[in-house]
Amino acid sequence: MWTTENRGRYERKGQRYPSDLTDEEWALVETHLPRERRRDRREILNAILYVLSTGCQWRALPKDFPPKSTVHDYFVEWHCDGTLTRIHTPSTPKSASWPARSRWQPPQSSIAKALRARKRGA
Repeated sequence: MWTTENRGRYERKGQRYPSDLTDEEWALVETHLPRERRRDRREILNAILYVLSTGCQWRALPKDFPPKSTVHDYFVEWHCDGTLTRIHTPSTPKSASWPARSRWQPPQSSIAKALRARKRGA
């Protein structure tokens, strides 16, 4: 339930977009990102979060973010090297004690099942 205390804590005033990271959130995430190269990592992550939260196409990324090709390249790199998973997975004692087999697996689509069945000759 929203209280006066909680409302202030989750307020997004003073940011360009609701998806932008607050300073408090950035302090938690920054340690999980690879070292900075030529671009500001916070701006890159804000752009990735914008695309993921709005569902817009990469080419529709607003001009005040870094170039769409740069943001997409970082997204692919961070996805492939596990950076986004490290950011997304909470680092709490509970999550550290979970067995490896309890990790989330994507649901099997009926299309994928049908293709596998066709390959088997069913």
